[in-house]
Amino acid sequence: MATSIPDHASILGEIREVRRVGLVRLRGRPLPVLESAAEAVAAAAARTPAAAVEALLRQAVALLDAGTLRTAAEYTLGLAQGTRDWPASSRRARAASVYGVSVERFRKDHEVMVLGQVAEHIVRLVSAEAEAGPEAGAPASEEGAWGAGTHRSVQVRAGGRQVGLTLHVHPVDLLRDVDVVVSPANVHLALPEPYKSSVAASLRRAAAVRGVTGDVLDDPVHDELRKWAARHGTSGRAVLPGTVAATGAGALAGQGVRRIYHAAIAVPRAGTNDYDVLPADVTRAVSRVLALLAEESGRGTPPLRSVCFPLLGAGRGGLPYHVSLAAVWAAVEAELARGAPWDVHFVVRAPEAAELVERIPAGMRPDRARRATG
Repeated sequence: MATSIPDHASILGEIREVRRVGLVRLRGRPLPVLESAAEAVAAAAARTPAAAVEALLRQAVALLDAGTLRTAAEYTLGLAQGTRDWPASSRRARAASVYGVSVERFRKDHEVMVLGQVAEHIVRLVSAEAEAGPEAGAPASEEGAWGAGTHRSVQVRAGGRQVGLTLHVHPVDLLRDVDVVVSPANVHLALPEPYKSSVAASLRRAAAVRGVTGDVLDDPVHDELRKWAARHGTSGRAVLPGTVAATGAGALAGQGVRRIYHAAIAVPRAGTNDYDVLPADVTRAVSRVLALLAEESGRGTPPLRSVCFPLLGAGRGGLPYHVSLAAVWAAVEAELARGAPWDVHFVVRAPEAAELVERIPAGMRPDRARRATG
């Protein structure tokens, strides 16, 4: 049966209802247009209609431009870590602070734009699925291709043996049951503010300990990084690019994340808000991550075994996806070729970045893979 394409206005109306009632109160609430859209893009694999709608919203929000737009959408809809049970007024106030405007101005202007963009991406997801058709071997567009699932197994060869990688296509704070998550950092090991949209900010936000009202009671990753700097005599000065500092995972322990390794790769550019990142520093940091994992592995019970990498330096650092992936993979492949037992994961949000990771098994360098997709 042909997939029915929902109209933007109907989708937007139901998204506004989700915003009003919140994710924790969706069970049993009729949202026929969103439920139908979720079924069309395979989000209905979730156990309940409410869970399917939430999965669909997460897929659509993940396609928004990184930055204020995506962050505001996550807060508005309660998709940001720790906000799903916040009242609508608190979520709106936090989203307004992302844009630095009053709550009333956000309600009348920015919120309309943010939710409209989410609705637009849902329409595109359903349209892409409809174009692919039920008999198609693959969806007709990148959005359709990645709308149907957020986890992929990628088989690669390293040192003459077959090794499995796990590819996650979702925000980093949704990771579950990965022992170590690698977070990009600047050489001052100064964390971004929690409301930012970067990997480091997302992990800091997700690791924070919150009270029942959502207020931050403890900021453990920030505090542990400061203690690390004091312990190693680097307080107030930069560390060398490629340095890796290890901290606990704070509230992320509830998701099975046990450690965060902060990879210092970004060198601030004097007089600007920009950074410089060298691929060689990324490779050096990844090598250090894997060495540190080997050092710490046996200290816990069970031993640390799995590690997840974002594409380091591909955000504010300005590295193209294929350059970042080549730099990360150079160190990972060398370690796996030596017979290292690590369970390696990658986490990305952009479909084009995911496609590059999936092309590694073809025996192509990531930079060549990029040219092949062009």
